[in-house]
Amino acid sequence: MTPGPIERVVIVGGGTAGWMAAAAAARFLDDGQRRITLVESEAIGTVGVGEATIPPILEFNRRLGIEEGEFVRATGATFKLGIEFAGWVNGGDRYFHPFGTLGRTFHGLHFHQVWLKLRNQPGIGGIADYSMAALAAACGRFAHPVSDPRSPLSGLDYAYHFDAALYAAFLRQRAEAEGVRRVEGRVVSVERDGETGHVAALRLEGDRRVEGDLFLDCSGFRSLLLGEAMGVPFESWAHWLPCDRAVTVPSARSDPPLPFTRATAHAPGWQWRIPLQHRTGNGLVYSSAHIEDDAAAALLLSQLDTATAADPRLLRFSAGRRVRQWDGNVVALGLAGGFLEPLESTSIHLIQDGISKLFSLFPDRRFTSVERNMFNRLMTESYDGIRDFIILHYHANARQEPLWRHARAMTLPDRLAEKLALFREKGRIFRYDGELFSIPSWVAVLLGQGCMPKGHDPIVDALDADRLYEAVRATRSVNIRAVEAMLGHAAVLTAMRNNG
Repeated sequence: MTPGPIERVVIVGGGTAGWMAAAAAARFLDDGQRRITLVESEAIGTVGVGEATIPPILEFNRRLGIEEGEFVRATGATFKLGIEFAGWVNGGDRYFHPFGTLGRTFHGLHFHQVWLKLRNQPGIGGIADYSMAALAAACGRFAHPVSDPRSPLSGLDYAYHFDAALYAAFLRQRAEAEGVRRVEGRVVSVERDGETGHVAALRLEGDRRVEGDLFLDCSGFRSLLLGEAMGVPFESWAHWLPCDRAVTVPSARSDPPLPFTRATAHAPGWQWRIPLQHRTGNGLVYSSAHIEDDAAAALLLSQLDTATAADPRLLRFSAGRRVRQWDGNVVALGLAGGFLEPLESTSIHLIQDGISKLFSLFPDRRFTSVERNMFNRLMTESYDGIRDFIILHYHANARQEPLWRHARAMTLPDRLAEKLALFREKGRIFRYDGELFSIPSWVAVLLGQGCMPKGHDPIVDALDADRLYEAVRATRSVNIRAVEAMLGHAAVLTAMRNNG
């Protein structure tokens, strides 16, 4: 391969992944010489299930110079403080996975260890009482975090719910204004270099040709370049995550909009509910081995709390990832590289993560293996860590339906099995390099799913018990008072819209 800088970046596919990549490339890769082209066809629809996000989206928007009020107004966004899980243990239970910190550390010990020791004493309450995000969500309130570590609001974190199609359109406008060239058309064939095997050009309908040096595959489930052209195999995780379909339907907006996503377990899978300013996003993720498609649609429609705004739409998928996300001169972003059901709202994060890692390891036209191998290793760790976190929700349950009995009995990935065993002894959690979810996230889901440790870290017993008890009770009281002073979520959104 001829040495020299990448001069032509070609993005295949629009949608959320394509326009996130285009907007970021226009911002960080345009050196005045490099040309960035996005190829998409209006005739090809997008999946559009990624309407809920996690806190790293804040940093992505900040890096692109996006002002939050403008973003909220353009995308119909609401704020998200976490996810409420209903029925995941036995059908009648409910818990919250919040964003942000959990309590405070005591002499270097994670707060949940102290809570495990004190949890049965008067005035201690549940673990969620020590999360500002969980308390605010329960009251339908919202506030932005503050930097002062003395304030309980410093422990807050948040993300967004937004209309994925509006977000893509918003990013497209910014990207094209910064020089990205959009080419309308359907790809009919892919030309590869006879010597290197790299993609050389795309053939579009109408006998048009788009050449490039680096190709970003944002073509969705089809994986037009990485999967079809480069032949990179797909590794299925259906034995761990058997849900293979989703039926989606928008409904009228709820009033007031809740500042959290809701995930409700049902016999064949689970249902999401995502509140936006202008509508509510709904979907049922399910196993086709345990319910027919028509019955799944009927189940979803029977559970809606507002009137439908369109007909249900069916999606088919398989959980898993390509064994490599970067092969030759092709890098996959989003669904072209893999899919994990949106249980923990990680789809858009994986796009963002791939963009960030690619820019950190951006190649020249030699496409050396050292950069490619590092990217693939890091992305594999990202996918596998999220996979294990999602499997945990299915595995730790006491439901009696066939899907849930299967999930409870299945053999777990080794890392997850080890993490569960360690937590069940003394509540200890150790994170692997590059793992997305924090210790408070693992604690919230493990305890919420009924995984109560046999004991706690014995180092807690070396602390003054009376002083510890009073400090924890004081923390809880301060948190509750701080939430009472917050504005309602709807009021915050109204103020933001009116300031536009």
